[in-house]
Amino acid sequence: MAQDIKKLNNILSLAPIIPVIVLDDVSKAKPLANALVAGGLPVIEVTLRTKNALKVIKEMAKVKGAIVGSGTIRDLSMMQQSIDAGCQFMVSPGAPKKLLEQATDISIPLLPGVASATEIMAASEMGYKYLKFFPAEALGGVNMLKNFISPFQDIKFCATGGINEKNARSYLGLSNVICVGGSFVTPKEAIIAGDFVKIESLARDAKK
Repeated sequence: MAQDIKKLNNILSLAPIIPVIVLDDVSKAKPLANALVAGGLPVIEVTLRTKNALKVIKEMAKVKGAIVGSGTIRDLSMMQQSIDAGCQFMVSPGAPKKLLEQATDISIPLLPGVASATEIMAASEMGYKYLKFFPAEALGGVNMLKNFISPFQDIKFCATGGINEKNARSYLGLSNVICVGGSFVTPKEAIIAGDFVKIESLARDAKK
């Protein structure tokens, strides 16, 4: 199966917001994950954009209740590294055929990114029913996703890219959006300052 539909549905259904994190400081990994779990957002995407991203994932995966995934997946090596780091899911910015084919041999599900009807159809033909709509705001946001409801009734989206506390609810109100991803619940300045109480509060507010 190209995508473990049941497993990915269970993960994406846990909370309406997936914090998308860019973090290089490994010492901040566990307290950050603990704050997000305590705030009710246990599903966490750590992008593979920093030198220590895999180490961050390993530490976060040790936190009870945390469901950690890797982001910015672009090739087979990154998928294999994600498994070794303890990820339970993966997210890619795009959906090239080669990547989708390679993911069929990986034991954790991939949430591939799409930006058009053609890409949605191509991924769907390969068995992918859960897709990341990215970059959401730049591509037309809520209005674009509304247009996808009728022709793609079997597809569910996680919208990311430009999502914030002001527009998240508009996306979540759509029948074809299962969750959204964003960095607004983990502001960089709060992480640097070690203000995990604030992050827990932001997570709790975002879940409401």
